Amino acid sequence: MGILKSLLNLAVKTAETAIRQQQNQQRPQQNHNPAPANSTPSYAASSAAQAAPADWNAYFAEILSSAFPQFGVRRNVPVTDLAGYATDNFQLYSTRPMQAYKAEWGAPYTFVLERSGVPAGIVMLGSGHSHDSNVKYLIARMYAKKLGLPYINFYTQMPNERQYVIGRIRKFMGE
Repeated sequence: MGILKSLLNLAVKTAETAIRQQQNQQRPQQNHNPAPANSTPSYAASSAAQAAPADWNAYFAEILSSAFPQFGVRRNVPVTDLAGYATDNFQLYSTRPMQAYKAEWGAPYTFVLERSGVPAGIVMLGSGHSHDSNVKYLIARMYAKKLGLPYINFYTQMPNERQYVIGRIRKFMGE
């Protein structure tokens, strides 16, 4: 049974890689210049897909501030700001036993949504499948779960059209 599951996982990963490579080949290569820091980005879906990492932060910050004015937004928040300097036992990978992980080892939360200064949800940006395999992201996710906070991740290699982002955040936040 374990061999069959491993083969299936390998086939899925191979298919996902092939699809991403095909999408990258079909996507027209465009130069994308970041918006000046003092301007409000107005991205179309195609330019959002081409955005550089700094642009993703600005793109999401603009969406969060305009579509979710009921929340305060903090950027690049260390896990320890919410969980303290905790050490907890988690099983991050199915192939590894439970072990201790420190909150300070977690990737900083890209955005923390707050109601009246109290954390209400987490929005994380990552490239590739960092949310699924990178230990820093997994630690951050487990501490968000421990704190009872919705953890919403977005892959920056995907288009992340404005309405899609708003819809997912509303769904996770129960709005």
